Amino acid sequence: MGIRKKLHLNATSDGKRTQLPKACFSLTKKEKSIFCGVLKNVKFPDGMASNISRCVHVEEGKFFGYKSHDAHIILHFLLQIAIRGVTPNQVAIPLIRLCSFFRCLCQKVIEPKSLDHLEVEIAETLCQLERIFPPSFFDIMVHLPIHLANEVRLGGPVQFRWMYYMERYLGELKSFVRNKSRPEGSIAEAYLAKESLTFCSRYLSSDVDTQMNRMTRNNCEFPNTGYFVGARILFSLDQRSQNQAHGYILFNSDGVEDYIR
Repeated sequence: MGIRKKLHLNATSDGKRTQLPKACFSLTKKEKSIFCGVLKNVKFPDGMASNISRCVHVEEGKFFGYKSHDAHIILHFLLQIAIRGVTPNQVAIPLIRLCSFFRCLCQKVIEPKSLDHLEVEIAETLCQLERIFPPSFFDIMVHLPIHLANEVRLGGPVQFRWMYYMERYLGELKSFVRNKSRPEGSIAEAYLAKESLTFCSRYLSSDVDTQMNRMTRNNCEFPNTGYFVGARILFSLDQRSQNQAHGYILFNSDGVEDYIR
């Protein structure tokens, strides 16, 4: 049947029963608790990720309810930390290499020479995974990383092509639905109401709290307020002019006086 010899049924010492040996990638209850505890106690800089700890249930050893961007953060930063102490090296090393592959692939700056190395590395990593996990694990999504390095070579950095922005916008449109029998009408009415409120808020006094002048969750020392006067002119600054403009703003702002010695 093609079953690995290490996973064959074995007879117990008394010879009365048979037992199924533990696979190298399976976790005990204690190991699941350690794995979930790492994800439960993790903290990120503000705005980097959502509250992932709310999706972790340490007592049950389960992790559910996370979004696609949460999975992106877990694959890039958390999985390789959480599995080190709970899995053997033959399981941890291929998974760490897989996480490193996706993290290198999603960098803002990628050297074209490094893509050739990534193509070879991901092929070796998937071969190592095939020696560990059962065939049912390898669907089309596991085979897809083979082609991702070439896709970056043809399309450029992934930051200009991924769909997180559209997913957030679609989630906003779904929140407009109040009558599930008429979803299109609900979205159209809510979108029109939002546009009308935004248009009217531009003509209210600055003393009135609207979505245009409402203080953000993190108060910024340099708020992006104001409107241009006259026709807009587009031009490009060289590095020297950009540094001069940046320094002029910093040295003439009240918010940075305490930091200037």
